[in-house]
Amino acid sequence: MASSHLDQGATRTARPPLRQPQPPKLLDQLRARMRRLGLSRRTEEAYVGWVRRFILANDKRHPRELGARQVESFLTHLATRAHVSASTQNQALSALLFLYREVLQQELPWMDDIRRAKRPERLPVVLSREEVAALLAEMTGVSWLMASLLYGSGLRLMECVRLRAQDVDFLRREIVVRHGKGGKDRRTMLPAMLIEPLQNQFAEARRVHERDLRAGFGEVWLPDALARKYPRAAREWPWQYVFPASTRSTDPRSGIVRRHHLDESVLQRAVKTAVRRARIVKPATCHTLRHSFATHLIEDGYDIRTVQELLGHKDVSTTQIYIHVLNRGGRGVVSPLDRG
Repeated sequence: MASSHLDQGATRTARPPLRQPQPPKLLDQLRARMRRLGLSRRTEEAYVGWVRRFILANDKRHPRELGARQVESFLTHLATRAHVSASTQNQALSALLFLYREVLQQELPWMDDIRRAKRPERLPVVLSREEVAALLAEMTGVSWLMASLLYGSGLRLMECVRLRAQDVDFLRREIVVRHGKGGKDRRTMLPAMLIEPLQNQFAEARRVHERDLRAGFGEVWLPDALARKYPRAAREWPWQYVFPASTRSTDPRSGIVRRHHLDESVLQRAVKTAVRRARIVKPATCHTLRHSFATHLIEDGYDIRTVQELLGHKDVSTTQIYIHVLNRGGRGVVSPLDRG
């Protein structure tokens, strides 16, 4: 019996100690913090990419060991060797600021001294009314409808593809843009000529949603806070995308199978093709239609503050660039050559 007790004691002491859970890796901490703050998946992917590049550029040293010299050297390399644009360089700086302040919990005074790259001031590309008409004439179906909304309502590309059923008010003829650039909501007009085509698109989107429900799916992505507050909302019609994707897909974060919105590249390719077919020589893109919307409203005499609200610009100085596009300086200056 004694021997048996000794054997049992030996067995107990021979058990390996419990392994302590490993702390999450730095990039996983970065992802978790961004998701907790509700930042978009695009921003998450961009920031993780820049932090990874920063670490690799410094021989895989932990950012806690690095300082102003390494950050400035990295940003300088991007500008002089990689020849990235000012906006790309600023995005890299924003990613590193987020890493140090939100993840590493380090308020570093030297980060505030790093100057952001100055973006060159360029006038936007604007199409004439005739060019817009020619471009839209080369488009059909959903792509035509979405491009018409970019021009007719002044929407940004992602604002258009992310429209949900509840964002369109046919009676008031207005569109609510939710969580636009800078996280702001705004209202803009719904052109009368787009009401019927958009209602037809609503009917098609609803048919797609009802088929998904019958197949046991029907969920759409919602921001985390909304998903927690309204757990059943993701399957309800008002939250569905107006322009749904042709197939369901698996959410890379949650693993849930959902139907997302139409990929923006579909519209980008359609506009590029239409520009070529319409023989427009200007480097026009989806965003050019938004620029044209603003310029043509100002040409029609609408107040710049009204245009600012419709575009969702934080500062009126951003909207004033369209006055320069008109080549009128706000005073209707006429060239002396045209005076005769």
